[in-house]
Amino acid sequence: MAVSLPQGFRAHVTNVGIKDSTDDFTLVVADTVCSAAGMFTQSRFAGPSVVVSREHIANHKAKAVVVISKNANVATGEAGMSNAREVVAGVSSALGCDSHDVLIASTGVIGRQYPMDKVRAGLAALPAQPVSISADDVARGIMTTDTVSKVAECVVAGSSARVVGVAKGVGMIEPNMATLITLMFTDADVAPSELNSVFQRVIAKTFNCVSVDTDTSTSDTAIVLASGAAGSVDVSAFETALYEVALSLTKQVARDGEGAEKLIEVHVDNARDYEQAKTIAKAIVNSPLVKTAVHGADPNWGRVAMAIGKCSHYTDVNQEQVIIRFGNQEVFPTQVNDKGLNELSAYMKGADVRIHVSLNTGSSEATVWGCDLTDGYVRINADYTT
Repeated sequence: MAVSLPQGFRAHVTNVGIKDSTDDFTLVVADTVCSAAGMFTQSRFAGPSVVVSREHIANHKAKAVVVISKNANVATGEAGMSNAREVVAGVSSALGCDSHDVLIASTGVIGRQYPMDKVRAGLAALPAQPVSISADDVARGIMTTDTVSKVAECVVAGSSARVVGVAKGVGMIEPNMATLITLMFTDADVAPSELNSVFQRVIAKTFNCVSVDTDTSTSDTAIVLASGAAGSVDVSAFETALYEVALSLTKQVARDGEGAEKLIEVHVDNARDYEQAKTIAKAIVNSPLVKTAVHGADPNWGRVAMAIGKCSHYTDVNQEQVIIRFGNQEVFPTQVNDKGLNELSAYMKGADVRIHVSLNTGSSEATVWGCDLTDGYVRINADYTT
């Protein structure tokens, strides 16, 4: 079913010839300057798009966001920075707004300059008032090696306001802030400072809990814009709706990991604190040995034990207290017989595999998501630029 943008937003999605004939230039515009929040990569190789957007969103307000896909514009020096600012200036000129109200994100190959002759032609053809309301087009326009577009929506309880989100990303995914590129839009009326606080909490429990390959992108960008067109809402209900959209997109990203065939969910509970639970869950979901075992439907719980054990700075984790489960079946310390292992293997042949670990060091919990490791991942990344 088609998903439309919330009230107060319009889009323009097109191809300007960045790499091929697929859409590579996406612009979403609000009717007025609205509340905005953003989180970005912590990489020391952050691209000009990240630098510019950090500057422009510092006041928690924005009117538009432009995404160029199939070219990251990272490690491109002063020319790359100049080109990013020229794109922003071109968009602001077409829309008749201040350049500081325009955000930018880029995704694709690192180390290559934008083909500025093509980009300038695209900027010259921008409409002053985009008319599309298709969130699906926005989701497709920001894709790179994604196999499917990623979009989600939710109505804010007790109101007519909606939250709609899109995301892209299948590789170079291990965030320290958000991940990939994700854009979320709402017509709820939320104050800038409140929107920023809610966004950070939501990102921490969703996009910041996904990993495909332990590699943090140079271009990670997460942005939310609130037009206010649907009026005020209960902030708690809004946070719930934003969380549901972000969680759906997080799982979609993990499921579409490069070469992935299975979604892995790791839940760690009875931990000392949230950070301990999340750190150990990430160690499990990021382990190549765990990921390949899941791919092969091999209920080798020893690999999960290894991943827990290598978090050696947690001296309160005692192997005699830890419980490991695949699905709902305990495999350690109570081990299953051959019949049980065969049943587990059948379970692990499914599209979703859940690993549940109880540390028994406290009462906190965390859930993270990832995917299996396949030969497809190797092939995609071995041939990425050639």
